[in-house]
Amino acid sequence: MSDKRDLLIIGGGLVGMTLALAAARRGFSSHVIDSADPAELTAEGFDGRASAISTASWNLFTNIGIAEVLEPYGCPIDSIAVSDQLKPGRLDFTPAPHDGTLGRMFANRQLRLALFEAAANEPLIAWHAPARVAARERGEFAVSATLEDGARLEAALMVGAEGRRSPTREEEGLKMAQWDYHHRALIAGLTHSKCHDNVAWEIFYPDGPFALLPMLDARDGSHRSSLVWTVAERDAAGILKLSDRAFLAEVQKRMGDILGEVALNSARSSYPLSLQHTARITGERLVLVGDSAHGMHPIAGQGLNLGLRDVGTLVEVLEEARHLGLDLGDAQALKRYENWRALDSLMVMGATDGLTRLFGLRGKAASAVRRLGMAGVQRMPLLKQWFMDEARGVSGDAPQLLRA
Repeated sequence: MSDKRDLLIIGGGLVGMTLALAAARRGFSSHVIDSADPAELTAEGFDGRASAISTASWNLFTNIGIAEVLEPYGCPIDSIAVSDQLKPGRLDFTPAPHDGTLGRMFANRQLRLALFEAAANEPLIAWHAPARVAARERGEFAVSATLEDGARLEAALMVGAEGRRSPTREEEGLKMAQWDYHHRALIAGLTHSKCHDNVAWEIFYPDGPFALLPMLDARDGSHRSSLVWTVAERDAAGILKLSDRAFLAEVQKRMGDILGEVALNSARSSYPLSLQHTARITGERLVLVGDSAHGMHPIAGQGLNLGLRDVGTLVEVLEEARHLGLDLGDAQALKRYENWRALDSLMVMGATDGLTRLFGLRGKAASAVRRLGMAGVQRMPLLKQWFMDEARGVSGDAPQLLRA
């Protein structure tokens, strides 16, 4: 007997699994397929990255019932400090007390643990992992995926959520606009002698941004931050090969005395940086979410949040289709999802790419102009509020799941 479900989600990462949970909370069933072993994905040391969860994304987590589990592990971001090479002219973003925080920092491992536990206890989610897709089929009335073990899974709508190299997107022939920044992001966990005071630092250098993101103190009381350091591709391998002492000396040189003396509390890793975007994120009984639709520079910490806005939008569109008695794969319903997401994703990606290029301009004159502009923004509270609302994801026409 076939277990036909509403959604066939290919890719059970942070965005794909959040979609499955959000859909389940609205009564939609799903198959979730992922090639990775969940035990490996949640193992200590597998992924040292951390993510900034915006206000809107936190609302989503609250509305799907995982915020309470996550709350003890998140470090609030009370303020963001932006600097051009630590020269005078720093720009501070600090929301009013009634606006809450600018977001929360979580280790990616902790996000996965919360999502996977919730999914394992949700009867509307059939989770297939580790499992590989051997074939995909989409027809007029249904979609299916055949796994390598011969199992055939059916649904009304297929969702590509495998990430930047999405085979589902490639198979559909959806064209990507993309370019390589020829940079890598170096990731490391730091402990430091000074308290970070819940301030996230974004320090721009010609070779790329240098971000210090606040994390909760360790159990022994030591202060912790997550480092995301962008370096030229040609330099990355050499920097990763430095001894811990030499690496920390380079880190200290770029951060000054902001956090005092620093030490490593994790292994170092890196990943390549590129931008990719597809204008079309739907096909016949197909939608794309997350990095399958758009991948960007981590400069503003918006990549995951953009994917979570895809989730909220798609679930709302599916609810509307059901209310109107439409098939979940109805072309007009999917077009509404595509149109709703188009402007937001294009604006966020354009802004992050623009910032990357603006602060990458070399020379004293370029630096002086940047700092003059930052000083101007510092004196314009309405403009600063607009920037903060955009970062928190609370501007514009947000779907219900992303509202408080």
